[in-house]
Amino acid sequence: MQEKIRLCHLYPDLLNLYGDRGNILALVRRSSLRGIDMEVDAVTIGENFDPDRYDMIFVGGGQDAEQNILRNDFVSVKGEKIKEAVAKNKVFLCICGGYQMMGHYYEEHDGHKIECLGAIDIWTVGKKSRFIGDTVYSCDLFPESKILYGFENHSGRTYLGEGVKPLAKVMTGSGNNGEDRTEGAIYKNVYCTYSHGSFLPKNPEMTDYLIKTALEVQKGTPYTLSPLTTDVENFARNALPTCIKP
Repeated sequence: MQEKIRLCHLYPDLLNLYGDRGNILALVRRSSLRGIDMEVDAVTIGENFDPDRYDMIFVGGGQDAEQNILRNDFVSVKGEKIKEAVAKNKVFLCICGGYQMMGHYYEEHDGHKIECLGAIDIWTVGKKSRFIGDTVYSCDLFPESKILYGFENHSGRTYLGEGVKPLAKVMTGSGNNGEDRTEGAIYKNVYCTYSHGSFLPKNPEMTDYLIKTALEVQKGTPYTLSPLTTDVENFARNALPTCIKP
């Protein structure tokens, strides 16, 4: 029987900054090449989110205006069900604004605090200056390639609390806050990053890791993905300017 993964794309009409939808395309493509059917549902404001239906949830990035539009729905309407999905070890990929909204609060540069979901123990403080540019990270999730590539553009400085690990260590760029050299966050099977651009097409190892983890949670047993080449991705990464390579 064909394997199937159900993916929920939350607020695709509002959170699709800097091509973040490309992460969905990468997941679907690398699944389909292995004969795995990935069914994608778009769920937005006013629509039901059922945590038991999905194996994977994606939350992209958005500007402050879009995040303010959906914040009440995300926190007050869908919030408890999203926390339930986190507790059940469902796989999440959260990018930039989606990453920030999973935490406790976002403090604007004037000191005003905006309540967020509090699904993971992180918080963000906004500054007037922005971190912008290509990024390179060192990540220990994979047995072979330990390098992740990205592009960041954010004014928020995010800090990790108890029980939350960084996704990676910054080699080039600023990462979470420009201070502690951390990038992103991991809590249970919630994976967060500031990388736009989009993230997964540049990092097939991370794409495969999320697919594999979703199937393992679904089945309750270890799962081995059939191997795929990464020739095209390697060609693109090798074309990066020398100044941003590790």
